[in-house]
Amino acid sequence: EPHCGTDLGLMRTKAEPQADGTYKITGTKIFISAGEHDMAENIIHLVLAKIAGAPEGIKGVSLFVVPKFLVKADGSLGARNALICGSIEHKMGIHGNSTCVMNYDGATGYLLGEPHKGMRAMFTMMNDARLGVALQGLTQSEAAYQNALIYAKDRLQGRSLTGAKEPGKAADPIIVHPDIRRVLMNLKAFNEGARMLLLWCALQGDLSHVSTDDKERELGEDMMGLLTPVLKGYFTDMGFRNATDAQQVLGGHGYIAEWGMEQFVRDARIAMIYEGANGIQALDLVGRKLAMNGGRAVFAWFKLIDDFAQANKSAEMKPYVDALITVRKDLEEATTWMMNNGLNNPDHAGASSMDYLYLFALSGMAFAWAQMARAALPKSHGGTGAEYYQTKLATARYFVDRMLPDRLAHLAKIKTGAEPVMALKAEHF
Repeated sequence: EPHCGTDLGLMRTKAEPQADGTYKITGTKIFISAGEHDMAENIIHLVLAKIAGAPEGIKGVSLFVVPKFLVKADGSLGARNALICGSIEHKMGIHGNSTCVMNYDGATGYLLGEPHKGMRAMFTMMNDARLGVALQGLTQSEAAYQNALIYAKDRLQGRSLTGAKEPGKAADPIIVHPDIRRVLMNLKAFNEGARMLLLWCALQGDLSHVSTDDKERELGEDMMGLLTPVLKGYFTDMGFRNATDAQQVLGGHGYIAEWGMEQFVRDARIAMIYEGANGIQALDLVGRKLAMNGGRAVFAWFKLIDDFAQANKSAEMKPYVDALITVRKDLEEATTWMMNNGLNNPDHAGASSMDYLYLFALSGMAFAWAQMARAALPKSHGGTGAEYYQTKLATARYFVDRMLPDRLAHLAKIKTGAEPVMALKAEHF
């Protein structure tokens, strides 16, 4: 709503019970994606509202189904409901999405689930949506990478620092330059590691539903809950960063609409904000997910890594397993620090939450790359596809050598706590 974003307890939209069991919904909602369009005969809105006499805060929020057109008993469409699109937002990006202000003026709504339990029902959808937005961050990074790669192989500028690579041409393609390689390798290593980690997480979600083993279902559910804020926050932050880095590869052309790269940058930015801003994802991780079920999920994560390391002690796997063990130890140290200090002063957890999310994500990426290395090594020594697997291993080593060291900075910042962040009074800014 216009006056409340994350703090849904401030909600003003009201639901008045009717004699026929329906409710009259009155209020205004903003940032409603595809809130109005003509691509379907009907639009079904899920609307959060408060029934008169409900408890204060989010404990008093209920969820309602509010259709654009009322539906008759035979399934055909009836009268237009009392809701309209007040305006369409003019946005930085995602121009293909009609982002609407929706006004409900006594619109007929149908209670979904139990009264005052709307947040529980809504989060069923939101957790799934957050994984979808994590995928959005990854795909935006991948699209930006593919376009930057084509440009880097085609654009001729300057000569390689180690001598001409294309002496028959006026200049070398810019992919020969180390700084361009750095950008492309950052994107490639992120994209491939993130894709693996997201697929692994999706597998855990499937197992939580279909496995016949109680422990496996429990583990799958724990991993989905634990990793959802990590993937949403990290993948979308990196999606935007990678889009801007890919834009840099194109130089001035990256700033021109004709080349398309500036659209990736504009479109990627929203993923860091909607379905729960990334700062909220970090707070969810340290404030709810770590302590849930006595810390069962995070300890299960540590055990997964320990079991993998124990089972993969070959000399060839050593670089990848050593890196995984190292970041796992850093994450455990950070987790212990959070548990020891966050309870005494919640600001410690708040100030360190984003760095903790990033450190957790790096442990996940290291786990993903170690699994890919294990799969690639036997096939990298020769035969069909060997070059592909050698490339995969080289990318894994790049992640270990050039990206994973960021863990040290995140751990150091976590352990500084709230004092440097909260030292100034508000009036000193």
